[in-house]
Amino acid sequence: MPAVDLDKLLTQAFKLGASDVHLRVKIPPMFRINGKLVKTDLPPLEMSDVLAFVKKVLPEEKRKELPYIKNIDLAYSIPGVCRFRVNVFKQRGTFAIVMRAIPAKVPQIDELNLPPVLKEIALYPRGLVLVTGTTGSGKSTTLAAMLEELNNRDSRVVITIEDPIEYLHKDKKCIFYQREIGDDAEDFFTALRAALREDPDVILVGEMRDPETVRTALDAAETGHMVFSTLHTLDAKETINRIISFFPPYHQQAIRFQLASVLKATISQRLLPKADGVGRVPAVEVMIVTEAIRERIMNPELTEEIPEFIEKGREVYGSQTFDQSLYDLWKKGLITKEDAIKYATRPDDLKLKMEGIFTGGLDV
Repeated sequence: MPAVDLDKLLTQAFKLGASDVHLRVKIPPMFRINGKLVKTDLPPLEMSDVLAFVKKVLPEEKRKELPYIKNIDLAYSIPGVCRFRVNVFKQRGTFAIVMRAIPAKVPQIDELNLPPVLKEIALYPRGLVLVTGTTGSGKSTTLAAMLEELNNRDSRVVITIEDPIEYLHKDKKCIFYQREIGDDAEDFFTALRAALREDPDVILVGEMRDPETVRTALDAAETGHMVFSTLHTLDAKETINRIISFFPPYHQQAIRFQLASVLKATISQRLLPKADGVGRVPAVEVMIVTEAIRERIMNPELTEEIPEFIEKGREVYGSQTFDQSLYDLWKKGLITKEDAIKYATRPDDLKLKMEGIFTGGLDV
């Protein structure tokens, strides 16, 4: 028996608001709380402890594969407490585990301090919407909140394809089919292609990882479906370039035209520490695809101008740049001036705006 009870440890982590739990040989269990690693007062884990944890989180049918596992994604639940997205992997010849906490309750857009325009985006009837950001920036949580908004307000068939399933959605106005890579489907591309024959109105693809998945997602959006997905990119401009870069040069112009015709919005986010030191808050860039931005997606020579048109579209379309978001968070007292400037795209302009000196080029 391991010296530490895994369920009790995970329950403690959840109560403390930890986003992640790290379990590795020769160090105590570690929690990530408000973005910072916190060491527990438990003794360092032995190899037998971590191996016992691995066996506990693995589904029974996977345990026979234990000698061959180098890396595996899965989910683990403590009923009534929390779910965890789990990655089990080998490092220096021993197992390690990283577990991401996923609350049992699907969050609301307002609870997450996300821009209100996301409520409108959640109800789009067709097209492609991408939520982007680095690992741990809250992409999955934002998408879950948007699907919850849809679930509360409209009646549609929603198919999610995830690796693994994170938030569990209850049928309200929508019918949900949630498919997990590995257990319910072979891979994203196969599951997405199959989803087109399953009468979906909305398809969520957990991540666009390869050209086949990207192309099928674009085709699905083009044929009248609403497609949501994620990318590991920092902002709208980089997102456009990343999608185009999935394809060889001789296909890229055609992909630009297809992307321009189906992309409806991108939502890019970063998590910042709150001013009171308790928790984090998202700074969010929102690009609503207007005719002007569509033209800049199609023309690679104009793509660099996209941030300028995001700025200009705030009052009419609800779009906003990161710096506009940072300014709003600072004005509300949610983040410090220092952090706002630290994370800004144009820190000097933002600093001058905060001091009431400069308004040009930062339409807030």
